[in-house]
Amino acid sequence: MAINKRRTSLKDLAQELGVSIATVSRALRSSPEIGKEMQERVKELAKRLNYRPNPFAQSLRKEAPRMIGVVVPNLVTHYYAAVLDGIEDEAGKAGYSVISANTHEDTEAEVRAIDNFISLHVEGIIACLSQNTTDYSHFEEISQMGIPLVFFGRTCLSDRFSSVTANGDEAAQQATQHLIDTGSSRIAFIGGPNHLDMVRRRKHGYLEALRENRIPIDRNLVVCEKIDYQWALDATMHLLQEQHPDAILAFNDIITFAAFTAIKQQGLRIPDDVALIGFTDDQHAKYVTPRMSAIEDQSHLMGQTACRLLLKSIGGDSKIYKEIVPQKLVIRETSARKS
Repeated sequence: MAINKRRTSLKDLAQELGVSIATVSRALRSSPEIGKEMQERVKELAKRLNYRPNPFAQSLRKEAPRMIGVVVPNLVTHYYAAVLDGIEDEAGKAGYSVISANTHEDTEAEVRAIDNFISLHVEGIIACLSQNTTDYSHFEEISQMGIPLVFFGRTCLSDRFSSVTANGDEAAQQATQHLIDTGSSRIAFIGGPNHLDMVRRRKHGYLEALRENRIPIDRNLVVCEKIDYQWALDATMHLLQEQHPDAILAFNDIITFAAFTAIKQQGLRIPDDVALIGFTDDQHAKYVTPRMSAIEDQSHLMGQTACRLLLKSIGGDSKIYKEIVPQKLVIRETSARKS
């Protein structure tokens, strides 16, 4: 019986040596970024394991397409799709093609995406962190290699990479103030993991509004754990049954619509019993009943801005930029309670 022997890959070499795929790729090409000793170790192992380069990848390199890679946590949401659309618009004007990777909020998938982009020799990367990412070593390696990278939305290593974020703290404070002005006093905040800078910014704005209005902060009304529809649905149900909030500020579209569903399932009226404002997009907010009050991202502009910064970096600009794209509070029916 014939034995189907799997072809040795760059990943196999990298795992055997305990280094990244990017390091192996550069060592095989005798890149000056890799020390002579490591180059020799990689080449010796490649010979021993009968490694053969992928002819398809080689043909791509010969054609020398100008590519940038984009890493997103959840491509099926309108926010990330709109950001990607903005990136593609801006990249196309500069003659670049865009390839994207969906990490599904998983750090290991994020690491693989970065390694794959490096192997494909993209000229730069735009990334938004997965909610599970707390180890940033794969991005530190990008920094050491000098590969241009820009973060958007959820960021890290702010001293090394440019970023594009929204003014989530100001927007959350404004939304919370609106809820207070229309009669709410037990306002809950439902968010994602606390280690994400985006969560911290939005929660900070919510808390500042409470402080400015001298409303005691009830930690039982602040629930931050996971960006997941079922978790958010269960968390909202628990809040409604145990803490009886009269308003909710929701961190993003997934959590917003989970909260919306939970309120209705409890037989409560929106906004009379529980007012609701969510960070979500205009397209979905308009087409639910009652229509959703929303803090809307300019996500297409965020993508364009991130791409412009990346192109600057590719062009040799070493400055670290911190761009802020403002959000817009749009009051509709879910918070239009008569005070």
